Parts: sequence; C-alpha cells; structure tokens
Amino acid sequence: MKVRYIILSLTVIIAVVGVGLAYYVINDSLVRFQWQDILSQDFFSSFSQPVVQPKQPKAPEEVSGIFTGDIMLSRVVAQKIKEHGPAYPFLQVGDYLKSADFVFGNLETPLTPGREIESGEMVFRAEPDLAQVLSDYNFQVLSLANNHTPNFGEQGLLDTFNYLEQAGIKYAGAGRNNTQAYAPAYFEKQGVKFAFLAYTYPGIVPQNYEAAGSRAGTAFMNTAMMVAAVKEAKNQDYLVVVSMHAGDEYTATPNRQQVDFAHTAVKAGADLVIGHHPHWVQSAEIYQGKYIFYSLGNFVFDQMWSQATREGLALKITFDSAGVKKIEPRAVLISDYAQPSLLEGAAEAEIVQRLRL
Repeated sequence: MKVRYIILSLTVIIAVVGVGLAYYVINDSLVRFQWQDILSQDFFSSFSQPVVQPKQPKAPEEVSGIFTGDIMLSRVVAQKIKEHGPAYPFLQVGDYLKSADFVFGNLETPLTPGREIESGEMVFRAEPDLAQVLSDYNFQVLSLANNHTPNFGEQGLLDTFNYLEQAGIKYAGAGRNNTQAYAPAYFEKQGVKFAFLAYTYPGIVPQNYEAAGSRAGTAFMNTAMMVAAVKEAKNQDYLVVVSMHAGDEYTATPNRQQVDFAHTAVKAGADLVIGHHPHWVQSAEIYQGKYIFYSLGNFVFDQMWSQATREGLALKITFDSAGVKKIEPRAVLISDYAQPSLLEGAAEAEIVQRLRL
C-alpha cells in the first residue's frame, strides 16, 4: 500500500513537472516567435496599418511665355511668303517659339481675302491661312489693338476674328462690339490664369477704328476702362498683362502717354506691361515691383531701310501664380524683309542693354 502511494505520488510530481516544462518551452518559443516576426518587415507590413506621412506643400506651377514685337504679314513680307511658303517668316526662330508654353505678339495685319498690297503702301492685309501658321508656331494670344488691324474695315476685322478663332488663337484689344473689344482675353496654362488686355493710343488712328455699340473695332487707351478691367481680373486671381500700342515712332525712349498709361496699369494691379508701335527697341523699367517694356521693336516687318528697324527683342518670361519669376530677353535681327533670327554675343548684348534695367 505504502509502495503504491509512493509510486502514485512520484507519477503526479513527474506529470506536474512535465506539464510545467512543456508550458515553459512552448511559451518561450511563442514569445520568441512573436517578437522575432513582429520585427521582420513582411510580418509588420502584413498586419500593421499604413503610416500616414504629413503632406508636403505642393510647389507652385510654372508657365513660360514668349513675348514678341510687331508682326506685319503684308506688303513685302507677303511677297516673300508667296515666294518661299507661308511659314517663311518663322523658320529661323521656330524652335525658340516652341520652347515656351505660349507666345504672345502684336498682330499688325488683318487676315482677310483681298488684293495684293504693294511695297510702300500704308494699309496692310494678309492671307487667312496665316492664322494656322501662327498657331503652328505657338502663338496662342495676340493683341489686335493697333493702327493697322482695322485697315480693311469692319469686314476685315470680322474675318480676322473668325480665322483666329478657327485656329484656336485668343485675341485682345478688338472685338465685334465695344464690350468684347475692352474685355480681357482669359487664358489658362497649367493652373496659372492670365488676363490679357490690349489698347491703342487714339492719336495714331481714325476715330472710327474704335469699337462702339455693335460696331467691330479696337480698344482705345481709355484709362478709366483699363483700370476697371484690371481690377476686375485681379479680383478673380488672374495675372494681368496689359499691352499698349503707343509712343513716337523711331525713338528710343517712351513718351508721356506711354509712361502715364503704364504706371496707371501697374497701380491698378497689372503684373506686366508690354508696348508696341515705335518700331525701335525702347527702354524698360521696374515700377512698383512690376516690369514695363515700352517697346519690343519689330519681330516680323519689312522695314529693312535701317538697322534699328531690323532689330527687336523677344522676352521669355517665367510665371507662377504669384506673378513674374524670371525674364530672359533675346535679341532678334530681321533679314530678307521678313525673317527674324536670334542674335548672340556682343550683338545681342548691345540691344538688350537698351532696356536700361
């Protein structure tokens, strides 16, 4: 009996020790398994929630635009186009024009069917198919506020509007009525919003060139209307570009009308002012932190009779939603009555220095 009791007691003790030892071994393995596997990448990625990283501020979008001088596609330029093909004026500068997100220029020629314009005439006309050529070379916004776009009357203007619209080109400074003529051309690229306004000085054109009521025409340099348009566009968070066709021809400095109008535009909120008409490159200035270029000279023109009228400036300007970030001027020289090409070195520097910036 005693022996049986002793054997039973030993059996119980051995069983308890065995169970405890087994528990320890199993539990220790489980613990080691859990920590080793939790620290492994596969286990962690399969069982954990994704870590939310704090949002980084998005860099503002940037947009580049090229701004050119006067573009005249009539007279001897038209003869060269007829001889060499419709793209002839832009062949030497094509890659440059396409290097920006858009190109803006002053189109000083109506696009309308009609007679051939002879050398020396002071009325201009160009063939309608040149609208598509302008589009092909990245002209996406044009000023029509000048002393030559209305040369073929209301019909010439209406034709110009239609052909530009068909080519997908926006325009400012002219319209089918005065409301359209004085309204901005709204334009957006990569989230950066632009409002282009264009005006011509009334002292260089007939009174009937101005849009009035339901009459097609151009926008004159009416200061009050310009200020109202600039402020309205700024209130809608647009960058505002004001183009003015004014100044004394063949002079290197702006006159009082140019300076006063440009300063008023900047005070109203304009981000950039671009000038045309003098046919020479004129000085520029920074006024209240904004750039004013009083005249970019000629870009495509047949005025081969002087060095100054063969020269012009193009500006490659980088914008973001806050305004102008960078300006890169390039000088051009017109050859063969119609074809600008980019200058380099000392020849370019001499023209750029005329800006006096």
